[in-house]
Amino acid sequence: MNKENKELIEVKTKEKKIHKFINKFIEIIKKKWLINGTKTVILVAAILAIFLTINIVMKSLDLTPIDLSQDKLYTLSDDSKRLVKNIAKTVKMYFVEYSEDDTIIDLAKQYTKVNDNISIEVAKANDRPDLVQKYGIETGASGIIVECGDKYKVLSPDELVTFNNSSFETVDVSEEKLTASLLLVTAEIVPKVYFLTGYSNLSLQNGLQYLNVYLQNDINEVKSVDILATEKVPEDCDTLVIVMPAKDFEESVTNAILEYINKGGNILWFQNAIAQNMDLPNVNKILATYGIKPFEIGVIRETDENKMLSKMPDYILPDIENTVVTRKLQNSGGIILLDATKINTEEDSKLDELKVQKTELVKSSENSYFRSNFYLTSNEPQEGEEKKSYTIGQMMEKTITEANEETGERAKVSKLIIYGEGYFISDIPLSTGGGDPVIIYRQNRDVAIDSIAYLSNKSEGVISRKRTGTVTYSATETENNVILVIIFAVPIIIIISGIIVWIVRRRRK
Repeated sequence: MNKENKELIEVKTKEKKIHKFINKFIEIIKKKWLINGTKTVILVAAILAIFLTINIVMKSLDLTPIDLSQDKLYTLSDDSKRLVKNIAKTVKMYFVEYSEDDTIIDLAKQYTKVNDNISIEVAKANDRPDLVQKYGIETGASGIIVECGDKYKVLSPDELVTFNNSSFETVDVSEEKLTASLLLVTAEIVPKVYFLTGYSNLSLQNGLQYLNVYLQNDINEVKSVDILATEKVPEDCDTLVIVMPAKDFEESVTNAILEYINKGGNILWFQNAIAQNMDLPNVNKILATYGIKPFEIGVIRETDENKMLSKMPDYILPDIENTVVTRKLQNSGGIILLDATKINTEEDSKLDELKVQKTELVKSSENSYFRSNFYLTSNEPQEGEEKKSYTIGQMMEKTITEANEETGERAKVSKLIIYGEGYFISDIPLSTGGGDPVIIYRQNRDVAIDSIAYLSNKSEGVISRKRTGTVTYSATETENNVILVIIFAVPIIIIISGIIVWIVRRRRK
């Protein structure tokens, strides 16, 4: 017997077994159930009853929906849970003109499970005209009201998303907004952060919009300040942010900033690399109070391919030191810096004279070098370009007045955190040599947010920053198999059962 005949016999044998199984199954159904129509009705009723019971039980349990999005957009993060669990005040969240089926309602319910002091209510404008009038929600519009006593925060749907100009994606910030609102209405003090205007090409309205969103989500009141007009730093300023000054400060602005420093004010400074000599005596005067030397012409470049992006020496992946400011970034994806400059400080003896202590935050690798001659085209260091680690981020703590044990007066300290790069926190998209956009690591902005949190004496810096607004299916293999069974196997079983019932009934006729 040849091979083809053997295979044909095996196929026929399998077909006979399948037919035999189906016939046996049909006979069981005929004998057990379908002979008696009453039993069939009872069977259907029992199945429906079980189905309804399961649905009622599941609804009463109010279980959190399964979140298969890659970045768990609809699952409350551990950061948010930790931050809201100790809220001792009664907070009510009203969702006006929302539906119980909206994903944000599922997210909001998770807050109530973390803390019993938090409750939610989904309401229609017609049923709660008091809310509409009190909080100014427009007719036909939806809104979220977070209320705690006399303090409240109103969120519009537009505030729940933002656009990242660096990665060209729409980002869902619903959790950040809800968590921030809960903390805002229950916080005793909200840090005030002021961005100096008039000296940089970047501002909160141009190039730093995305950073602005994250700072406000992190429970900060963020404003711009024109010191040339006000002639002083606002009294309630917790952190003054100076971003890449492109020209020197006027004398009045310099004196106002120095006065702010002498009162114990804190500064976050971002400095871009310079390509030509710039006359900035007043800028240098302010930095000199902390022992920072004037910046040199040039940029830091890498030779280690593991410390650069796309084999481009100017796109460096620096080392992040383990400090109180940067410790949360130790196990992160790191940051990307483009055309960073080095921070030079005075000798230790001079720093002691200035009563300044320094702490290194971000450094380049030992295989990096500093290039000041931009006409050189080689990617390797040339004569005079020393391979070494350069400081890119540094914290300087200047003691203004010592503590007085007799009077119990605390020491007055002014802190400066400075980074030798500024575009890494901006909305400006970077691109590789081929023109492909570089998706900036979200941790870039975390550096700024955590620095401000430290300077503002906040116990928490980062709340919840999810990486993307794009919902990506990311089920595990087990979850995937279950879903495939639900999608394909269950309907097939129902169809086959229907066909069998139809065949049996037809035979009875």
